[in-house]
Amino acid sequence: MNNTLLAATDTNLVPVYAEIFLLIAASAILLIDMYLKGSRRNVTYYLSLLTLVGCAVFSWADFNSGATVYTFNHMYVSDPMSNLLKLFTYLAVGITLIYSRQYATERGMLSGNLGGEFYVLALFAMLGQMIMISGNSMLSIYLGLELMSLSLYALVALRRDHATSTEAAMKYFILGALASGFLLYGISMIYGATGSLDVNQIAARAASGANSTILVFGLVFVVAGMAFKLGAVPFHMWAPDVYQGAPTAVTLLLGGAPKLAAFAMLMRVLVEGLPSMAADWQQMLMVLAVLSLAIGNLTAIAQTNIKRLLAYSSIAQMGYVLLAMMAGVVGGDASNMPTAYSAAMYSSITYVLTTLGSFGLIMMLARSGFEAEQIADFKGLGRRSPWFAIVMTVLMFSLAGVPPMMGFMAKWAVLQAVANTGMIWLAVVAVLFSLIGAFYYLRVVKTMWFDEAADTSPIATPADMRVALSINGIAILVLGVVPGALLGTCLQAIRATLAA
Repeated sequence: MNNTLLAATDTNLVPVYAEIFLLIAASAILLIDMYLKGSRRNVTYYLSLLTLVGCAVFSWADFNSGATVYTFNHMYVSDPMSNLLKLFTYLAVGITLIYSRQYATERGMLSGNLGGEFYVLALFAMLGQMIMISGNSMLSIYLGLELMSLSLYALVALRRDHATSTEAAMKYFILGALASGFLLYGISMIYGATGSLDVNQIAARAASGANSTILVFGLVFVVAGMAFKLGAVPFHMWAPDVYQGAPTAVTLLLGGAPKLAAFAMLMRVLVEGLPSMAADWQQMLMVLAVLSLAIGNLTAIAQTNIKRLLAYSSIAQMGYVLLAMMAGVVGGDASNMPTAYSAAMYSSITYVLTTLGSFGLIMMLARSGFEAEQIADFKGLGRRSPWFAIVMTVLMFSLAGVPPMMGFMAKWAVLQAVANTGMIWLAVVAVLFSLIGAFYYLRVVKTMWFDEAADTSPIATPADMRVALSINGIAILVLGVVPGALLGTCLQAIRATLAA
């Protein structure tokens, strides 16, 4: 890719064609859905998928150009990293919609006068994620975050007559509002110290001697707000309850693509905006990472609800992302930056792809009146559906870091980045907690293959969902056996972003 830095302009709309197209399409789908009833609501589903394809065409063109383009007075940036993350965001949301269609239909989430709101809110949440990914100003990043969060709050509460979902939505809203307050207060302190919200100007003024005391206080609040979105300890308390209480389709919207946007936010705010304070934020990330690995893996052992188990698994997996971010610059050595940050990016993508398949299989086993949320509900899957039991085994092995799955390569890349800093003890700690985590993943595998089936009824699954799940599982295996292409693309994207 030719990394060309183009001049900033307020009128260049080419970099935001994907966002403009998404906004127009989502608004149009909302209006069209008002006139659709019953089975014709499939039109909303297909229009949503076509919208994602359209967004992907625009982002793919920008990614192929390899250019770094600023617009809207430097508030927005289109670079290889943002476009690659957007492409995986479209993929994650598209797969989520495919997995969710039957589940949402059976639970009445796609019926009534406003049945299409599930798809529209998912698209608006994705729009917020895209703005976060390309935000080059604290203001645009925050606005993207709030657009995503407000859409997700509504999605969690979509089943208005379901007490558990309503309770989960209330918890998520209250704690999310608190985290947004932390983030906004931290941004205001950084603005007070530097006099700017532009990420590049903040970096320049912080390096030239801005008020370091105020900056450190602002940094603490900003890191706390971002840690909440990642579900890192000790800001994780919302994740298990919300993952369990939300409809599984919404849980996947929560636990999938937003992780990519959260990684981008870490890159924009910490790496690009506050590199001169790396010694401060790296210590914070190291504490968050170790706590997340410890609490996430140890608490998951006691879980019998597979959605709660995957919530604690998410906390532990984000620990690896934070480890890689922390390893970028240690002791003033910048040579490890591209490798470490690309490892964090690859790890985030790996987690999202694996999570998609895991929750997809939960929805495949669910049916009207039955959620398939307990680990025991997977008993005998190896006899009921050997192929999908193999797919789930691949996904669990990937989360556990068993070679040659994609998750093993992600963990290996992170551990290598940490070891390159000379902090061997930290890599050893991560490996030990990974070994502990393998226990609860293997327990799911044991339940599928060795326990007698409690339910022997046939599994009715739409053809598109079966195909998507199969491709999902095969991709996790293939990208683990041949990881070079994706790892190299992540490294190239990170280098282009750092060079700009």
